[in-house]
Amino acid sequence: MKKLLAFSLALCLGLSLLGGAMAQSKDYSGVTIRIYSNSNSTERATWLKNEAQAAGFTISMDDNSVISGDTAAIQAANEKKDGDILFGLNETRWGQVVGGTYENLKLVDWTPSWADKVGDYKYDGLAYGLVIQNILMLYRNDDLGTKGTELHFEHWSDLVDTDYTWYRQGKVGGTTNSNINNSLLYPYVDPQSPAGGISIDGWKMLWKYCANGVFNGDSYGFDALNRGEVQVSTFYSSSLYGKVDAAAEGSANPLRGTMKPENWNLVDIKDGTYYIAEYIGVLDREGRSEEETEAVKAFAEWFGSGDVQAFWGEEFDSYPCNADAVAQLYPDGIPPIYQVPNFALNQVEGTDMNYAEYVGAHSSQWTNIMTNLGFFWADMNAAPAEPNWDALDWATLVQAAN
Repeated sequence: MKKLLAFSLALCLGLSLLGGAMAQSKDYSGVTIRIYSNSNSTERATWLKNEAQAAGFTISMDDNSVISGDTAAIQAANEKKDGDILFGLNETRWGQVVGGTYENLKLVDWTPSWADKVGDYKYDGLAYGLVIQNILMLYRNDDLGTKGTELHFEHWSDLVDTDYTWYRQGKVGGTTNSNINNSLLYPYVDPQSPAGGISIDGWKMLWKYCANGVFNGDSYGFDALNRGEVQVSTFYSSSLYGKVDAAAEGSANPLRGTMKPENWNLVDIKDGTYYIAEYIGVLDREGRSEEETEAVKAFAEWFGSGDVQAFWGEEFDSYPCNADAVAQLYPDGIPPIYQVPNFALNQVEGTDMNYAEYVGAHSSQWTNIMTNLGFFWADMNAAPAEPNWDALDWATLVQAAN
């Protein structure tokens, strides 16, 4: 990030960061490129439109006041059939797009010049990684936490067998909530299990996580940990350092230190954690001319490039898939939160899927199980009775609640 600070004056003056250096040799501004994405906060959408225009592109992109969330973005693209670019989402959704789940969404064969820079985050010839983030388990090691004891687990689920206090989410839905569950359930994968491909012991573990965890209404776990109300909690990587920097604003006993923590740390988990990656792909739109398709591919090439992704990461505190962008953002080394092993891409034994694909194949069943059984109750004083695990009809439970 230090290499990008020289551009702060341009930011202050309202100048384009990329226009001069990143403009195309060919002007494609006469073609309007229709984009669908869930990475579309008003700030992101405005930034991208301005920088694309400076680079010679004209884009049309709804912000999140129009389309909110990955489900809405992909459904809109499928229904309207007017999209040129799809970016954002995660492996679960991209696996569905590549696999043909959405009848009106087909990807054009496309390989950008930077394809070899994104590691395993690619569907060769179809879609390529832009940014990644992961779910982290954090703990305080001061007197409000473990009192200096370091935490080392083999699996995320080992937490439920400790005496520490932890924060847990208060609802079933949500991408972050789902990825916490994906991490907890990982060691209990059983492709033969009728319980959504997870062993019964896995669901017992998750119930224990809910029953013994603390929920006080916070959206995510950082604030409760920051106030010292729990010893262990979970949070997502992309906002962590910023939250620590501002921690004193929300606590009399705040977390201190960012890349060199002073009174907190990451739980060392042998498995690693669940990463999600956002990708970009070129949609095959009926009636688009060869010249228009050339413009669309040129935009995708530009947006995923190292220079542009470095600026995107700097502007929106995200971690790029592109190794060239990483080198620009972090000249002094990769932050510890992105050095955690990624088990989302590990092969699931007995299947032809990695774990992210396995999650995608079973996520609706998991949501139905948790909803039907009453997981993640919001009122800590009104916990439902633990299910009689030996008497459950899993064939019914994996169906959506009536």
